[in-house]
Amino acid sequence: MARSTLALRNPKITDRQDTGARLLQSSARMSYDPTVEVDWDAPVPDDLYGLTPEWSSLYGTPMWDEMTFEQQITLTKHEVSSIMGTGIWFEMILQQMVIRDMYAKDASQAHFQFALTEVADECRHSVMFARTAEKFGCPSYVPHKSVVTLGRGFKALASGEVAYAGILVAEEILDVMQRDWMKDTRVQPIVRVTSKIHVVEEARHMRFAREETLRRAQGMSKAHRAASRACIAIASNLIVSSMINPAVYAAAGLDTERALREAKNNRFRAEKIRESSQPLMRFLDDADLLGGPSRHLYKRVNML
Repeated sequence: MARSTLALRNPKITDRQDTGARLLQSSARMSYDPTVEVDWDAPVPDDLYGLTPEWSSLYGTPMWDEMTFEQQITLTKHEVSSIMGTGIWFEMILQQMVIRDMYAKDASQAHFQFALTEVADECRHSVMFARTAEKFGCPSYVPHKSVVTLGRGFKALASGEVAYAGILVAEEILDVMQRDWMKDTRVQPIVRVTSKIHVVEEARHMRFAREETLRRAQGMSKAHRAASRACIAIASNLIVSSMINPAVYAAAGLDTERALREAKNNRFRAEKIRESSQPLMRFLDDADLLGGPSRHLYKRVNML
């Protein structure tokens, strides 16, 4: 009875703590330690892709058809390493935003405790991604210097619905990709296992971020909402456009300029990005955080 009364008096706080408690219980039941779950000593097969080939930036282009099977294998290993490198970059931004949001908050609350649990998960994920790229013999791919600089500003200034919606961008898109990778027997075992771990644990993170985005977006003024829409769209552009480092093409022995041109004009690739962005776009639309000029920013990177 007391709980029901409290829910009526302050539903936002009560709902937040209930969510935190449920997510903590889920974390206790189903979390993974990549150092144990992944066989890091297993050999890397020569005949398996780094990611589902249909997710390659060149799949469906004349260049892909001209490539040898070995080049396709090499390219996809470097592409998945690049995507994971972008993931590490943004996970570090995510961790700082979450910790800043929790700074000096009530540590006894389930909401606070799950936030720190998420940060711990992200630390493990980043190490897991780094070790996967290392296993493939790929470099540590990071976004362009200008993007890294903008990321510093985003992590320092983004708050509220902008911070949590920004977190969702990377998580939702990668989730769709990895659900394909983890089931595809053409893909390297190490990628399939790490994808499964990430999908399971990120499901909790995405729920946390969705609910926080909705809470923070309540009661915003028209001007505030317009600014938030623009900031989220800009962050989305930076993340999506940074997934594939141009250096992956040279690593596969390809003409980088031609590869960039064909990837940019690859309609198949554009459709895959739209496919992976659909859950995010639906959520932002439902939250009234999609509209106006922001639509054009999403269309520029094929998210709409």
